[in-house]
Amino acid sequence: MAETSIEWTDATWNPVAGCTILSPGCTNCYAMRMAARLDAMGQAKYRGLTRKSGGRAKWTGKLFLDRKALGVPRSWIKPRQIFVNSMSDLFHADVPAAFVAEVWSTMAATPQHTYQILTKRPDNMAEITANLPVLPNVWLGTSVESSDYLARIDDLRRVRSAIRFISFEPLLGSVASADLKNIHWAIVGGESGPGARPMAANWVSEIEAACRRYGTAFFFKQWGGKNKKAAGRMLNGRTYDEMPTASL
Repeated sequence: MAETSIEWTDATWNPVAGCTILSPGCTNCYAMRMAARLDAMGQAKYRGLTRKSGGRAKWTGKLFLDRKALGVPRSWIKPRQIFVNSMSDLFHADVPAAFVAEVWSTMAATPQHTYQILTKRPDNMAEITANLPVLPNVWLGTSVESSDYLARIDDLRRVRSAIRFISFEPLLGSVASADLKNIHWAIVGGESGPGARPMAANWVSEIEAACRRYGTAFFFKQWGGKNKKAAGRMLNGRTYDEMPTASL
């Protein structure tokens, strides 16, 4: 587990490392660059998870299940919001359901923490979590980068969860038709880092308006770009740090 600069959480916890490129939102994934860096630093957990292609690090599709990491949150007494698997996807097809159940056991045993799990595979999330208890301290979400992937929201609605959330990051196109019914939280952010693709201001405003219609909490993370700190995270002269209210 590590402290993090991600605006909507306090720490990260990675019982799984490695992933597979699935959709355009994955193209400039920061986790690929980070995994390559950690591999170069000699961290065995990240060995062979990426390869160089076109001068950039890309996932090989290999995963590492880190059972030693499973118990780490138990040593954290102070309550934290914890982003689960910032370096992978817990609901990747190659993560066994039995391992997901072990992750669930840790989260159930540490109710002082709030766990935020984000996936690009909400269909698999719905299938696996159907056999797991609904935990009040576990929030489940999916990433949607453009209107081509709005169906992920329908899959997420099938998931039983105290909080369902959408990460519209990197936002690569308008999602004005997004149905946010029974979605408790929306995070919006532009892509950042090398090769960052631009995000139009009206795309952000469309999501903020949808959040007001559906009663969804709205969190604006960043404009992004090559220098995300310079671009900031102000929208209409203010910051938006709304957080959801549990439905359980």
